[in-house]
Amino acid sequence: MIHATLHQLAVFEATARLGSFTRAAEELFITQPTVSSQIKQLTKVVGLPLFEQIGKRLYLTEAGKELLKTCQEIFERLDNFEMKIADLKGTKQGRLRLAVITTAKYFIPRILGAFCEQYPGIDVSLNVTNHQQIQRRMLENQDDLYILSQPPAELDLHSEPFLDNPLVVIARSDHLLAREKNIPIKQLNGQPFIMREQGSGTRSAVLELFAKHKVNVTVRLELGSNEAIKQAIAGGLGISVLSQHTLISERTDSGLVILDAQHFPIRRRWYVAHLSGKRLSVIAQAFLEYLIVKSQEIGTSAWQNPVESRN
Repeated sequence: MIHATLHQLAVFEATARLGSFTRAAEELFITQPTVSSQIKQLTKVVGLPLFEQIGKRLYLTEAGKELLKTCQEIFERLDNFEMKIADLKGTKQGRLRLAVITTAKYFIPRILGAFCEQYPGIDVSLNVTNHQQIQRRMLENQDDLYILSQPPAELDLHSEPFLDNPLVVIARSDHLLAREKNIPIKQLNGQPFIMREQGSGTRSAVLELFAKHKVNVTVRLELGSNEAIKQAIAGGLGISVLSQHTLISERTDSGLVILDAQHFPIRRRWYVAHLSGKRLSVIAQAFLEYLIVKSQEIGTSAWQNPVESRN
């Protein structure tokens, strides 16, 4: 492998990641024949096929899978080296890769924006997804840091709580229960309910609580978007349980209220996590420290929703 060039490895990594010679050429701003030539030369150096093509699809061979892991490690180390050099020069430059669950999009951009103002040389990749997809990204080591409400126990992670994440019952302001106090959870039985999609951490927490108290709601809709759920509530399609953070941007005249139901809010926390043993880049470490400090400064009071509460 001493005869392999960084350019060849970069071409291979892009081809393997994108699954296409054409798309790799487009990303790297080179021609498709150049991609084919570089892969051919690298294959000769390795001494084993790196890809096999079945129909129009490319598949990595075992040798290709091992080389892809090696390439990812090499490029990550080089990225970290560049960031470290920038840090030694007194600047913060480089790329920060974040993956967050959907509800975190209501507050993470604010913290991230302030961080980027402090370090304008940073390039940020922010992926917003659900718990199932974020776990897949963890398994593939696609990101530096992950922000979620329930770190998977089956993965070897270093995780740290940094902010409260209360789950509350939300209804339209003219709902029959909107004026009630200390509503027994059993009174939710049979209520038309809007549920988050499979794989959602909020859904799991709600189903666990309902099962514990033998509450059976009528699931009218399953939606994968908090915004869609709020619109469905406003449209009179039912009630739902969402993170209180989803209400940050709501006006007091939005027509939504938080019901004063027993056993709510469900107490949860936001966690920032990374794979155990992962060597965080200078940028990732700086953001991790900034996030912890900033969330402590803010406290949960700053995230109290402006929507009228029936508590």
